[in-house]
Amino acid sequence: MKRVIGPAIASGILVLLCRARAAPGILERPEVPVSQTWKLEDIYASDEAWNEAKVKLAAEYSGVLEYKGKLAQSASGLAGCLEFDSRISQEFDRLYNYAAMKSDEDTRNSKYLAMRQEIEQMRTDYGSKASFIESEIADTGKSKIDRFIVEKPGLRVFKMYLYDIQRTKAHRLSEKEEKILAEAGLLANGPASIYAIFSNAELPYPEIKLSDGTTALLTKAGYTRYRAVSNRGDREAVFRAFWGAINNFKGTFGVDLYANVKKNMFYARTRGYESSLHRALDKNNIDTKVYSALIENVRKNLGSFHRYLGLKKRMLGVEMLKYSDVYAPAVKGVELEYSFEEAKSLVLDSVRALGEDYRRVTREALENRWVDVHPTPGKRAGAYSNGSIYDVHPYILLNYNGQYEDVSTLAHELGHALHSYYANKTQPYPTADYSTFVAEVASTFNEALLIERMLKEIKEEGTRLSLLMNHLEGIRQTVFRQTQFAEFELRMHEKAERGEPLTGDVLSKLYGDILKEYYGHDKGVCHIDELYTVEWAYIPHFYYDFYVYQYSTSFTASTALSEEVLGGQKGAGERYIAFLSAGGSDYPIEILKKAGVDMTTAEPFNKTMAAMNRTMDEIEAILAGKGK
Repeated sequence: MKRVIGPAIASGILVLLCRARAAPGILERPEVPVSQTWKLEDIYASDEAWNEAKVKLAAEYSGVLEYKGKLAQSASGLAGCLEFDSRISQEFDRLYNYAAMKSDEDTRNSKYLAMRQEIEQMRTDYGSKASFIESEIADTGKSKIDRFIVEKPGLRVFKMYLYDIQRTKAHRLSEKEEKILAEAGLLANGPASIYAIFSNAELPYPEIKLSDGTTALLTKAGYTRYRAVSNRGDREAVFRAFWGAINNFKGTFGVDLYANVKKNMFYARTRGYESSLHRALDKNNIDTKVYSALIENVRKNLGSFHRYLGLKKRMLGVEMLKYSDVYAPAVKGVELEYSFEEAKSLVLDSVRALGEDYRRVTREALENRWVDVHPTPGKRAGAYSNGSIYDVHPYILLNYNGQYEDVSTLAHELGHALHSYYANKTQPYPTADYSTFVAEVASTFNEALLIERMLKEIKEEGTRLSLLMNHLEGIRQTVFRQTQFAEFELRMHEKAERGEPLTGDVLSKLYGDILKEYYGHDKGVCHIDELYTVEWAYIPHFYYDFYVYQYSTSFTASTALSEEVLGGQKGAGERYIAFLSAGGSDYPIEILKKAGVDMTTAEPFNKTMAAMNRTMDEIEAILAGKGK
């Protein structure tokens, strides 16, 4: 049973890789309290234990060849092979994720990068040996598969997998060809790996002096921090310096991203898909109309987005809103700062609507070292949740800085973790792994619970305005910005599939045109400097292959679901827990339908826009009362 080894489920705040140098005030890792680090010993007791497990697995996995040519002969033979494959894949998950998370603790340490690469190579070798499995299952035919499932009840846990192979049979190749494609996996991660190392360890990021005398090192993590400073001149200086540094290497970034696009084209063409988009979405049986409808719906509602940008301009008191203003705090003098203990308390209180068991697991995650909390030198920046180690609890990586955004990120990642917890607890390994299409539902659902809890308690108008604008900023980044990314990703693939070149200049022109349309540049809504059109080179998710649109679709689904739960609709909480527990037992569109959300319609998106405009109505009412 294959499970993809790749990036962990990422936060709605983009996963960023930090440079080796720490920002001022950041603790060295030995200085961080052990209670606020994750406990990777729950996976392997030590690096030596990891190595022993690796050696044992290396000696075992060639055993899959004993089943070659026998899968169509008997139900017991098919079951034996799938059970063997499932066990081997589960151990690969453990080995890979231990090495990857150890590497994320300090990306400067090549030991764990080498361990991760070792497992990737072993997994490719195993994939080559096991490439016969899906070819033989496809050739077996559905009627015989049906009979085998009746004869051998143990095959029922693989039913989804078996039927999906039949569904995609037209895109499967001969055993020899599948073996070649499996070997090509050694090359497939090249562009993403090059991007990660170059942007993390070797790109010379600038250092500038801010107006208060602070020296700001503008790594990706530093840019994220300093782009939101309150002084407008400082923000512009941060933008100019950071994007200037990126722009100096746009040719290199362009070649690398083009290589990733060509990789996608290779797999799509080899498997007989109409396009790279069709191949990417077919994995989860999602119609490409869902992707195109998202872009269409967002473009139809750019008026609501521009209304938000107008509010931002009004609250900042600027004559012209600039792109360097979009991350600035809209409410001056309101510092929403929380210790990690306060953040834990807020999140635990916010999830009461989902029942005591959900709160119990959330508390366990916070108290039993599922979370690596603080930024340290060399640590991977951003945030993620990793629930792919089936028989161990999920893990969360944070870089907690004490802002409300960090509290929201904690809630977000705990949503992912609880999703993994319930799926792994309820489903057998072959159907526990849920798709990215539904992954962000759980995370943004938790964010909705948090903002609801905050707004119920806080009545002071300045703080309330800050929270409301923070909520709208979440919609900007998750719905509009991610859809903007999704449209760019689609258009660059379409260009390449038409045989057009993708240089750094071409990508900047394409990205800039879309960026300016979304932000109303030509309408005077928000001014976009030409230098900032190189932003495409900053987004690691473009190497994840049609990944980002799912942030937007998930957000709209979670809005629909959270409104039902918070509105006290009968059975809504139970349906939501059932949704989390479903894992990958059905296709994502069907799982969401059972939860009460039909993603083939515009209803979830329309509900999100209605909620957004209600929030803006409240903000405008408060501002009117203040005479602003």
